[in-house]
Amino acid sequence: MPKEKPGVAVSARSFARREFVRSLALAATGLAAAGSVRPAMAEQRGSGRVRRFIRDMMEARIFDLTSPWDENSPIASVNPPYTMLLNATHGSTRGMFGDGGQLSFASEIQHWSGQHGAPSIDAIGHIGRDGRLFGGVDAAAATSDTRGIGRSGVGAHLDIAHYPKGMLVNRGVLLDVARFVNGNLTPLPPEFEITAQHLERTAEAQRVELERGDTILIRTGWGQHFQANPALYKGDVSPGPSVDGAQFLIRAGARAVGNDTLTFEKRPPIVGTPGTPSFQVFPVHMLLIADHGINIIENYYLEELAEARVYEFVLVVPPLKIRGGTGSALRSFALVPGRDDN
Repeated sequence: MPKEKPGVAVSARSFARREFVRSLALAATGLAAAGSVRPAMAEQRGSGRVRRFIRDMMEARIFDLTSPWDENSPIASVNPPYTMLLNATHGSTRGMFGDGGQLSFASEIQHWSGQHGAPSIDAIGHIGRDGRLFGGVDAAAATSDTRGIGRSGVGAHLDIAHYPKGMLVNRGVLLDVARFVNGNLTPLPPEFEITAQHLERTAEAQRVELERGDTILIRTGWGQHFQANPALYKGDVSPGPSVDGAQFLIRAGARAVGNDTLTFEKRPPIVGTPGTPSFQVFPVHMLLIADHGINIIENYYLEELAEARVYEFVLVVPPLKIRGGTGSALRSFALVPGRDDN
């Protein structure tokens, strides 16, 4: 049994989930390393381990963290609108190959930005501060070729195609601030500012330990508005972490962070008075992405995780591998032991 902290009980389900997360991560690491082993040797030594890995995956409970996406979905005003048009329909393509009308197909043209979707992840090169990207890369030089970040030869490692392979599957932790504050699943008020104290106390209340390298997700409850009230969801005001809250995430060692709002940070995303040295726009984005190289994920649907009180899980974040991309829409999901939850 795990060693318990004074005054903190560790439930069997919590321990089982933690071991599931750890074993799945170790198994994934082993599979990645298997590419360097001769096939015969891998078959002899790894077949049982691979079978156990597959069994665990097949038995896992899946939480879909993605809302449906269409032309009515809320988009931040700084991003281009989403459009999709079928450029080929089944009616127009049937018989085009002279096969008597057996085959038909459909295809589409989509227009959108990598910085919106349900959910979407920001590349490290998406945000700059004082003309510099993470690591001191010249921001203007990195985007001087409009084909994408780094296509000029500067800062190519900061595009979404370079999202670390090791982060495609990672330990995820949900901090359900809305439940902690409200005592139920109702969303936080529009102007609610999530501070370091809120995040720390939520983790304590949930009895979940944050570990360096985690992907930390914050629930505000605003995912309920994505489809039910998109005008409210994309409005001028919404809850989210303040700079103080972001500093907590940095101290916790987060590799990536995310939540269930349009901009992640509290909106309006400004601090200070216009025209003064302290005035900043999107201060949390600059702090996390430009200063510390931490990816931000927005528009998560976290309601099912919250309802099930699942706070620790295997998180799958698969951005499209777009050269020069400033971000990517995701079909992201969380995995937990199915036998504990069904």
